[in-house]
Amino acid sequence: MARKPNKKDQDEGIQVICRNRRAFHEYAVEDTLECGLVLTGTEVKSLREGAGGLEDAYAKLDDGELWLIGSDIPEYSMGNRMNHKPKRPRKLLLHRREIEKFAGKASQRGFTLVPLRMYFKDGRAKVELAVARGKQLHDKRQAAKKADAQKEIRRAMSERRR
Repeated sequence: MARKPNKKDQDEGIQVICRNRRAFHEYAVEDTLECGLVLTGTEVKSLREGAGGLEDAYAKLDDGELWLIGSDIPEYSMGNRMNHKPKRPRKLLLHRREIEKFAGKASQRGFTLVPLRMYFKDGRAKVELAVARGKQLHDKRQAAKKADAQKEIRRAMSERRR
């Protein structure tokens, strides 16, 4: 499941575990923030194997704490009866002022907290969280048209260089 790291990620010491590709299609990202993640031992081992998913995940503010809901970290294959639950809520680690600032933006009408990717940075599990606004169907169509136009431009430029 783990993907090949790109040059930028290697320079920063980042090992990406999983990405939420659907997030960029479903939401318009306004702002991003890096959060720590509270995990148990078998969860860390499972993530080191490259297993994990953020497809239906979102973040929620509860009593001044930020929680990652719906993320999937499958059970560790070598784990025993003390293995973790795959879809349990996981606490996100942020400073209180970051939570207040970020949650203030997310509490506005139409905004939500969406995880974009999960990765290891210097041996610690991190989640890149975004404040995002949901896209309407016409916005998605417009984004697809724009992407197709960019592909055509790149294709024409590469043919022209030959």
